[in-house]
Amino acid sequence: MKLFTCLLLLTLSVAQAGITRSQFDMAAVRDVTTLETEILSDWKPLAKDPSIRQKLVVITLCEWWPGQKVRLPVTFNAPADAPPCTRLVIANAGLAPKAAAPTGTMLRLLKEHGVGIVLVGMGTIDAMAPAPILLSGMKEHLLATKDTRYTPAWIWGMSDMRAITAAVAEKDVFQPQQILVTGGSKRGVAAAAAGIHDDRVTAIMPVVTPILDSPGGPYVHGMLPEEITRMNRQFLADITAGKVPAVPATASGPLAARAKTQAGQRIDEAAARAAGWSEEEMKAMCTAAWDVCRITDHWPALQARGLEVFYNQGSNDNVSPGLLELGRRFPAFPLCIFPGGQHGGPKDTGMTKQVSSLPEVEANLHAFALHHFFKSRRRVATPEIITQWDKAARTLRLTATFPDGSRPQDNRLWMSADRHPDYSMQMEFDAWTSIPMTAKGTTAFEASQVVEPGIKTLDLITVHAHAEDGSTLTVTSPSLRVVLD
Repeated sequence: MKLFTCLLLLTLSVAQAGITRSQFDMAAVRDVTTLETEILSDWKPLAKDPSIRQKLVVITLCEWWPGQKVRLPVTFNAPADAPPCTRLVIANAGLAPKAAAPTGTMLRLLKEHGVGIVLVGMGTIDAMAPAPILLSGMKEHLLATKDTRYTPAWIWGMSDMRAITAAVAEKDVFQPQQILVTGGSKRGVAAAAAGIHDDRVTAIMPVVTPILDSPGGPYVHGMLPEEITRMNRQFLADITAGKVPAVPATASGPLAARAKTQAGQRIDEAAARAAGWSEEEMKAMCTAAWDVCRITDHWPALQARGLEVFYNQGSNDNVSPGLLELGRRFPAFPLCIFPGGQHGGPKDTGMTKQVSSLPEVEANLHAFALHHFFKSRRRVATPEIITQWDKAARTLRLTATFPDGSRPQDNRLWMSADRHPDYSMQMEFDAWTSIPMTAKGTTAFEASQVVEPGIKTLDLITVHAHAEDGSTLTVTSPSLRVVLD
């Protein structure tokens, strides 16, 4: 069997600050002969539910650099007695090489609709085998080559695309005509990259995943603006001193530990300088490291391809910055932003609204899948927003209009005053309040709010829940900010 290098790509050298931006070689991604599939458990009924059959394998994603292959477990799930599945959901499981069974919405899709479920065992680079060699090797090769193939986003994207290749090889069970890829955080990065680059994918629903800007901060650790660094340092001190009422004093340690963990997954500014990187190259890599999953760079082409997209985000998530810029540049982008929604972390961080755990996200996956696979419900368009600020009366009026004629049953306007900047820890705890919206005509809803003196800016998100055919789809407006005179 031929060596399968983890370039799996055609390397494109972009003349920007000496950074090499790598593109996937899709012919290599689809090459079944390089999977080196090891069957840990062949097709058999699931012990707890014989109506489901499973197969557990380990596959090779690639040889990331000479001599270092990356292999991950994949569990195939399908109805026990049924024709080959023509619809697949690609999602994720833990890294342990043991069979993973679908739950919640994915279990319903399998049992009620015959959708195949493929679960890829993928995690952070420091946890992927061989740990911790994979993480240190990735950093060493990135520092030496300045090639974006040696980044987490690149290998995470490979995980979902190679899992699709492995699933397609199971021709007696899977003959997909539609493939929906979903996942949260790093697994959402994988879903986005697969949707962007693999035209076998027909829909994606990433959750708490970067859309426009770099997740959690610059990829070169140490490049965060000093103002934000000072803010975060002071915020941790204030938490410890009990000066932040909404955050428990115990949160300081876990938040600091989280920041250290995030930094450990990236390259360090000092190491980059020691490797001869210029200031321009470090700044360029902060953007380039996430190129493969930045969907806005490919938006017109993906729309022309017909890829269905539905991001689920948190307004207070430091992994999903740039939502205001997204709203300005792509006002019709299909998404659901949960006001006050956070990325997650240890319970003692004081984060009480972790988006991935919200029942609305599970409901959205169900509704989105029913729409995409079966067209049994409508896809609700992003509302168009008009705001009016009456300075004399200090009253804000907002109208949300649905261009597709949708009429959601539950509609609310959410507001947050004088928000903290992206990448600041304070931003993750900014408070939001809401008021109901009332119908205006057949496809519009409106609300008005008197704003207290002293407030300089008001961030706004309209949230709309649309129930149809036994499912509820929650969509939102873009995030937008009104500057109050």
